[in-house]
Amino acid sequence: MPHTQPWYQGPLASFDTETTGVDVETDRIVSAALVVQATPTAPARTLSWLADPGVPIPDAAREVHGITDQRARDFGRPPRVVVAEIARALAEQALAHVPLVVMNAPFDLTLLDRELRRHRGLSLADSLGRAELLVLDPRVMDKYVDRYRKGRRTLTDLCAHYGVTLDGAHDATADATATLHLVRALGRRYAGPLGALTPAELHLRQAVWHAAQARGLQNWFDREGTREQVDFAWPLRPARCACGRRLALDHRCEAAA
Repeated sequence: MPHTQPWYQGPLASFDTETTGVDVETDRIVSAALVVQATPTAPARTLSWLADPGVPIPDAAREVHGITDQRARDFGRPPRVVVAEIARALAEQALAHVPLVVMNAPFDLTLLDRELRRHRGLSLADSLGRAELLVLDPRVMDKYVDRYRKGRRTLTDLCAHYGVTLDGAHDATADATATLHLVRALGRRYAGPLGALTPAELHLRQAVWHAAQARGLQNWFDREGTREQVDFAWPLRPARCACGRRLALDHRCEAAA
């Protein structure tokens, strides 16, 4: 069936988290937001969550998002409940075929996956059921269409570059809203390489683009003689057991599967 409008003019949902740190394997979700918008001019609908992560929020993380241990204890809900609600909300959008916008998707989606495993004993894929996410990652898209532009590519940087307003950076709702507008701006500006594709085509191509981008970064680390290791997986890093091997679909170590 022919597509009557490009994806960047249609329904989009945008997801963001604020966390206790930057290690997807061990850090926890403190807050999260899902912003849903039917068209570029339609009002957005927002779902937001605050969790009591069950561990102290380090000073470095608190300085970024402003959420204290006291606030999380007083107003946050159990993470087991929060992550289940997030997964249901994402599944609802996926079942409606609404693309999910996530800035640096391997961070937020992997961390959510690990939180679901930690508190629910289920992976993100398990929690979504028959729903499949179609992810749009403006970080990957921007690196593909403007590969040689110098400078950082954080959400703040990309919003400034594409003329998108970001009010209240490092608030989950503010970041998710800005990311949604950012990916629409990318689609409009690069209507050929990005906007003309379907979300399903973009999802597949972003996995390839990210792998190539990660390979280039890994080559640079290797030339510099650092031990930094880049993960090539997108939009979700595979879970690994304590021995370092990937977990199979039944959550057992591949060595024993």
